Formats: sequence, structure tokens, C-alpha cells
Amino acid sequence: MTIWSDLALMLTSPLMVRSLLVSLIIGLTAPVMGTYLVHRRLAMLGDGIGHVALTGVALGWLAGSMANLNPIDKLALPMAIIVSLLGAIMIEVIRARTTTSGDVALAMLFYGGIAGGVLFIGIAGGTSAQLNSYLFGSIATVTWTDLIISLLMAAFILLVGIGLRPALFATCHDEEFATAAGLPVRWLTILIAASSALTVAVAMRVVGALLVSALMIIPVAIAQLYVSSFRATMRLAMVLGAILCVSGLTITYFYNLSPGATIVVLAIVVYASSALILSLFSTIRGAKR
Repeated sequence: MTIWSDLALMLTSPLMVRSLLVSLIIGLTAPVMGTYLVHRRLAMLGDGIGHVALTGVALGWLAGSMANLNPIDKLALPMAIIVSLLGAIMIEVIRARTTTSGDVALAMLFYGGIAGGVLFIGIAGGTSAQLNSYLFGSIATVTWTDLIISLLMAAFILLVGIGLRPALFATCHDEEFATAAGLPVRWLTILIAASSALTVAVAMRVVGALLVSALMIIPVAIAQLYVSSFRATMRLAMVLGAILCVSGLTITYFYNLSPGATIVVLAIVVYASSALILSLFSTIRGAKR
């Protein structure tokens, strides 16, 4: 009875209700864009955008200090969204219009994002330690306003990721075929990158900028172990993402652990266990034959 009473108490806490709702939103939306990134072999794009988001956070701090806002980081999330969008669009432009490879462009986002974050937070009069909640997540600071913003952005991500799935899939699968079919490939790739940036900005509160890519990619990787079609992979990844986020957050209610790290480790454990079990089944079937 103790566990059930504790769970009932958890559901009566406004903080936990907000946190659970945000976790559910993120768990459903992050794998949507992650499915496209995995299919395009750009699984690390989320990491690159996450690092760029740190520059946006620091710029938000700087703007808040100049405007004497209270709290000073009131503009951190809006600026993170704006800078993430600009960074995502920039990498697509670099990849499409220059001889610079995608890996090099991602590396520039990685290093530039971290350096910009540290630089601007220092100019704002803060320290790099104040970026920790954005690096590793701080779901305890989620407000109702954050929840509403997350819900609106999640609705846009789902509208793009599911509503435009045929066109986006064609673009990810074969850009040359999509171009020949008359699809606006350049704009569709930018839309994928921009939607991924919004996903990063939404998920940063829960898992942090350093771990956000894992939440976009690992549920997709788990789903690919069980299903083969693109649509089925996305659907299963969304379900898995929601379960992993809510389960990880529930664990941290009973134990003093980092929500972001717990969710990611739980996802990795599920992936490793699934891969091992499926491998054993495959071995047993092969031996019977």
C-alpha cells in the first residue's frame, strides 16, 4: 500500500503533475524527428543543436541582466529556441551550398555552441556552473508557462512530423528521387532541421542539452529492433519514448537521482536488453534448424 499511496501523493503534487505532463509531451515528440534523423544518418544533429542552444540560453541571461529582469533567466528558453532554429538552418545551408561535409558542420556547431555559451554567460556576469541546469536538465523548474510553450511546440512538431510524413520520408530516403518528383527538397530538409531544433528546445528542460539527442535517437533504435517499416518505427518509438520518460521521472520521485540521466540510462538498458533477448532468440532458432 505504501507504493500506491506514494504514487497518489505524487499525482497530487502540482510540480510532479507539470513534470509528468512535460515528460509525456517530450517522450511523444522527440522520437518523431529522431526517426527522420536516424533515416538520414544524422543522429548526432540533435547533439549539435543542443550545444548551440546553450549559446541561446547564455544570450537570454545576457538580455535578462541588461533588462534587469527577475528572474534573470526569463528569456533563456525563448532565446534558446531562436538560436537553435538559426543553428539548424545554418547547418543545412552549409551542407547544401558549400563543400563542407555534414560532419564538419556538426563539429562547428558543437564547439561554437559550447564556446558561445561560456562566453556570453561570462559577459552576463554569471559563471559556466549556471548552465548546468540546461546542460543536464532541471525539470523541477518547469512552470505552467513552460508547459504551455512545450505543448504548442509539440503540436507543431507532430503536425510537421506526422502530417508531412510522405514528403519528409521521400526526402530522407532519396533526395535525388524526391527532387525528380517535384518536391521542394531544400525547404523540406530545412523544415526537418528546424523541427529538430524545436524538439531540442522542448526536451532541454527534462534531459538537458547534453543528453537530448539520446531521447530522440534511442527509442527509435529500440523500435527498429522490433519493426521494419518507417511508419511502424515512428509509432513504436513514440510509445517507447513516452513510457521511458514517465517511468524515469517516476523513479526519480522515489530516489534522489537526475531525471535526465535516469531516463537516458533506462532507455539504454531497454535497448541493450532487447538486443540481447532478440539475439538469444535468433541463436536458439538457428540451433533448432
